[in-house]
Amino acid sequence: MPESIPNRPVVVATPTELPGLAAVPARPSGVVIFAHGSDSSRLSPRNQAVAEELNRAGFATLLFDLLTPDEALDRRNVFDIELLARRLESAVAWLPTALPADLPLGLFGASTGAAAALVAAARLGDRTSAVVSRGGRPDLAGSHLPAVASPTLLIVGSRDEQVLDLNRRARAQMSCPTELAIVEGATHLFSEPGALEEVSRLARRWFEAKLSSA
Repeated sequence: MPESIPNRPVVVATPTELPGLAAVPARPSGVVIFAHGSDSSRLSPRNQAVAEELNRAGFATLLFDLLTPDEALDRRNVFDIELLARRLESAVAWLPTALPADLPLGLFGASTGAAAALVAAARLGDRTSAVVSRGGRPDLAGSHLPAVASPTLLIVGSRDEQVLDLNRRARAQMSCPTELAIVEGATHLFSEPGALEEVSRLARRWFEAKLSSA
């Protein structure tokens, strides 16, 4: 197995300064920015596991906190998709200051972060080459869904029934290439044996296919 790529601390100016972790392989073939969900941060072990898999595949990754500690205390901010999407868009603009420029861009969102990723993708247009949602709430992207042009993979656990239904409804509103991948036996956090590994495998395959053709 290839050696893991070390994370280095960064400060993402959005313009609010937010802490992040960047990992950059020697010759990255693309970069994936992670948008965390509620009660999560750049230290999310689930997103870090997916990021490590993408690093091994040759992708640079950026995990950063979308909210300051004070902002995170107000639960309304966790569901402020507009705020989270603006932070993501600002992080994309910030990228060339820390990572190689002009890399194909992917967005990986979890929970409410998936909605923010889709809103950002709709507004960034062809700057975003692919989106992956893990146990996400794409329905919260609302009227932005039809404007998303980036190929989008929706990953949901088979036992996460309410979120699965919301993903199916959101997918019906999207006109871009989409796939719904159902991880059998998995619940919302993909904590079952092998479930998170399957999420990582699916995300890696999607980004390999879509970013390499960007």
